[in-house]
Amino acid sequence: MKTDDVFESNDDVYKTLLESTKAIPWKIDWNSMTFSYIGPQIETLLGWSASSWVSVDDWVSRMHPDDRERVVNFCVAQSQAGVDHEADYRAMTKAGDYIWIRDVVHVIRKDGEVESLVGFMFDINERKRNEQELISLHQKLEQLSYQDGLTGIANRRMFDTCLEREWAAAQRHYQPLSLILLDIDYFKQYNDCYGHLQGDECLKTIASLLSSTKTRPRDVKARFGGEEFAIILPDTDEHAAQTLAERYRNLILEQKIPHASSDISAFVTVSVGVSTIIPTRQDQAYQFLNKVDKLLYKAKNKGRNTIAID
Repeated sequence: MKTDDVFESNDDVYKTLLESTKAIPWKIDWNSMTFSYIGPQIETLLGWSASSWVSVDDWVSRMHPDDRERVVNFCVAQSQAGVDHEADYRAMTKAGDYIWIRDVVHVIRKDGEVESLVGFMFDINERKRNEQELISLHQKLEQLSYQDGLTGIANRRMFDTCLEREWAAAQRHYQPLSLILLDIDYFKQYNDCYGHLQGDECLKTIASLLSSTKTRPRDVKARFGGEEFAIILPDTDEHAAQTLAERYRNLILEQKIPHASSDISAFVTVSVGVSTIIPTRQDQAYQFLNKVDKLLYKAKNKGRNTIAID
């Protein structure tokens, strides 16, 4: 393959310019679908010699299987339409690894018909790696934004998002949705007695207990605010929700976390409000949440360490 086949020139300056850049030039004859030229830099990048790039099949076979159909279909369609284009994909090295490549393609026409394709391959592996790191960092930050900083479980923002989602699903499928609100009894007195650092440890213990109970993937356990926790239970009927609420209340009591300032027990206890609804289009999520919150305070007014239901 000769460089002057590409430029129809014998000037060695073109060859020197082409083969001294990091971009890898190439030319494909449209009718035969064969490479009439590819820069020797291809061997430095991928390990394949320039002479091994004979037909378009060689290009396709050295492309990552997950990218192959997308890239080939796109490039063929654009080329047939006579449209210059570019595509990113993973190219296989001779060692069997993959490197991200960007192909910039120019369509050459003669008498209105596609005659050849001329382009450049660029190594964008470092750029793609940086992009992936940024995506991963963004995902971690997004995850942190939905996580309570103290207890590690979902925060109020996540609770609101999930309640809205599950409310819409319950309306759409006419399924029950249950909600549990749980509040630590006499927590202010607990902090006054043991200090705020120990109060934080108490909150983390409660959150860990809630998280350790086996539930379904769609169930959400969140710190609702202060010493209050919430559990969203999609597709859960009244009986199941009440049973689970009682289980949580007993589980916390069984931990026997000392609480010398409690008026009702020597250990930490919780009050619980629980309710179930099959929401209609006339119902509102915030009204349901307000109802369960009132049930929670009903439990407190009944003497604490108890559950209030509809």
